[in-house]
Order: sequence, then structure tokens, then C-alpha cells
Amino acid sequence: MTKLILSTSNIMSGGPSIIRRPASEKSNVELINSLRSNTEASKEVFAQLNNGCDDSNYGQDRYHQKRGVPYSTWTVREDNVIYVPSVDFSQSGLAEERSQYDITAKLFFLPDTSASNRCKHAQEAIRLVLQELHVPSIDLLIVSFPGVSFDADDEDLDGSECSDGGEAEDIDAMTETWRALEQLHSEGLALQIGVSEFGSERLQKFLPRTKTRPSVDQINVRDCCVVPKSLILYAKQEGIELLTHNDCTNILPRGTVRELLGYGENGAGVLAGSEKDLDGLKGEVEPQWVVKYTAVVRDRGVIENKGYFAVAEVRD
Repeated sequence: MTKLILSTSNIMSGGPSIIRRPASEKSNVELINSLRSNTEASKEVFAQLNNGCDDSNYGQDRYHQKRGVPYSTWTVREDNVIYVPSVDFSQSGLAEERSQYDITAKLFFLPDTSASNRCKHAQEAIRLVLQELHVPSIDLLIVSFPGVSFDADDEDLDGSECSDGGEAEDIDAMTETWRALEQLHSEGLALQIGVSEFGSERLQKFLPRTKTRPSVDQINVRDCCVVPKSLILYAKQEGIELLTHNDCTNILPRGTVRELLGYGENGAGVLAGSEKDLDGLKGEVEPQWVVKYTAVVRDRGVIENKGYFAVAEVRD
């Protein structure tokens, strides 16, 4: 088994080649385009080096030069882990002292990953964010469970909650996963921890099982900006802050990973698509998790650093 760690670097300094989604669009377009942009930029650098930095020749056949760059030249392998592309953790991601920032991370667990594995995934995701930003802690860590979706209309009608794109997570699996976040909180790595897409009914079932209660519940209010009164009252009663978002639940489907990393027209050439792709990794690719991190300068309200890490496993 080979683990792939995909990264976007800081998309706030990525230039116009990164396509950012409109604030109102619920989509994973930002993630996908940022991963592709960072991969292409890395391939381009090594393609230029491979061609002696001759810009005139490079510009004439840019596509074929990048296609000819083996993935081993612009990625880094550490045992069974490959960073796609290579990551330079020696450079700090922030310009000012840690105290000047509000740092938030949202961890998306993807379908078909067990609760026991997610405990390891949570540790790994936070380690990568802390390493990237050169900070000892983040202010808020929010977890998103697969298949869990908040519906404002259902909340108002009967308190029921729904799943999105598959079987909803059961409360026992959520509780087991939450233990990992509680551990990160107790170690001082995440100063606050929160959940996503929890209506009042799910919160009522979940809260008694926790040692450290979520300080935040992040919900997607579809087609409007009105949070149901029942949830507002319950959250206030329990001391939980309600926030809204427009993220996808299944932010990185399996087919999307293969498209990004395969040998297709827009692929990075990391995964083999056929027997002819001798340099590519062979096997089934299974996305595990995605973490989005944001560092906001407190006194200016400006996002200085924003990016993603994503992990997938390639199994023979």
C-alpha cells in the first residue's frame, strides 16, 4: 500500500491560475483546481530545469515537456508515503507571530473509512497543518462526517435529519471519532473543536456521549440564510456557536482522485492508467480524508494563508 499526500500550498498566493469558487456555490471546485494548479506548477518547474531553462523552446511545446517529466522528479517519497507534489516545510506559512492569527481547520472524513482509522487520520491532518504553518496549535478544528447533511426544512417540520450521498454516519462511529478530537484538544493542539451538519436532534443524541463538547456547529443552510429557530434555541442553551458554510460533504470522490493523478489529458501521471504507463502507480485508489486550513489576520480580517491537504491510498 502506498499513501499519497496531496497539497495545494497557499492558494491565496497562487495567482490567477487557481479558479476560486463564488461564495454562494456549494462545490469542491476550489479544492480540485488548487490541487491541479499546484501539481502543474511543480511539473512546470522541473520541465524547465530538464530543458536547460530555455524559455523559447519550452514555450513551443509546453504540454509535451510537462508530460515527459516523471512524477518521481517533482514528488518526494518517504518509505511508503509520496508527497504530491513535494512540500517544503522549512518555509513558514505565516508572516507574523502566532498570536496575530485565527487559524481554523476543517477535517472532512470520506466514505468507507472506519472510525478507528479516523483517529489516526485526525492526528495526521493536524500534524500536517501545524507543520505547514509553523505553529504549535490551531484555534478551531471542525469535523465533517460522511453522509451527514443538515436540512433546515426538516428541522422545522419534525426535527428529523438526513443523509447526503449515502448512508448517514451512526452515532457510535461519530462518538469514537470524536475521541480523537478530544485528545487533540486535551494536548493543546486544537484550542476548540466543533462539528458540522448537526441539527438539534443529532446534537441531543451526541452531546451526552462527549467529554469535551463541541464549541461550534457549522451548518449548510440551503437556498437561504435563515437558521431554524429550534436549532438556534438549542444551541444557545448548550453554549454552541452556530456557523454556516458551503462545503461539499463528499469533497473528494474516488473518480476525481484518479482523474487528477492519472495519465489522462488533465492528469498528473502519478497513477498508471494502463499497462503502457510503466512509471505510474498501479492499484485501486481510495481517498481517505481532506483538511482545509485558513489563517486570518485578526486585526485586519484578511486571509493570509489558505490551503488543503488530502490523503489517498493506492492498494495493489
